[in-house]
Amino acid sequence: MVSTDRFLAFTAMSALVIVIPGPSVLFVVGRALAHGRRTAVATVLGNVAGSYLMIVAVSFGLGSVLERSAAVFLAVKLAGAAYLVFLGVQAFRHRKEMKAAAIGAAGAGGRPARGDVRTVLDGVLVGLTNPKGIVFAAAVLPQFVDHTAGHVPAQMLLLGLVPIGIGLVTDTLWGLTASAARTWFARSDRRLAMIGGAGGCTMVGLGVTVALTGRAD
Repeated sequence: MVSTDRFLAFTAMSALVIVIPGPSVLFVVGRALAHGRRTAVATVLGNVAGSYLMIVAVSFGLGSVLERSAAVFLAVKLAGAAYLVFLGVQAFRHRKEMKAAAIGAAGAGGRPARGDVRTVLDGVLVGLTNPKGIVFAAAVLPQFVDHTAGHVPAQMLLLGLVPIGIGLVTDTLWGLTASAARTWFARSDRRLAMIGGAGGCTMVGLGVTVALTGRAD
């Protein structure tokens, strides 16, 4: 259905875009620093799920709405930015409680304080409202579809699996790397609180950056 040339070209484009750290990477790193490896992995799973939901929506017509309406794009972007700031503030406020949370999680079999389902849902929301992902799905993905071959939504859904797969691997590596650094900080209450605050500040800064990021028309 999708020609090999188009598939390879889209794969190269996806890799190029994803290699440059964007909101999803910074979000995963911030959560890894604030909450550890399990939360980072759950965040990645939610993030890629949210990103693919955006691709599904674009495949069935939302892309044209986002392209035509700056107001809709702005609303989606600001919703994601506000939620990132909220998560960052929460992480910063509770940075001094990280040691107790880590001990509690260990006693509960490694389950993070927020819960796996809540963490995944956080990632889904950020993936859905990530401006970089929205622009890529709405503006870049359709360019690699062969309209003469028909089954356009199916082509977009198939091609959309490429950046999702690449993002799953790269974001997981970012999260595991950040959580490994956190392990060293966890040996000291003060260092752990510091890294928790850094993770919170990262998410707040990311939210502000997302809010201020313009749209190229």
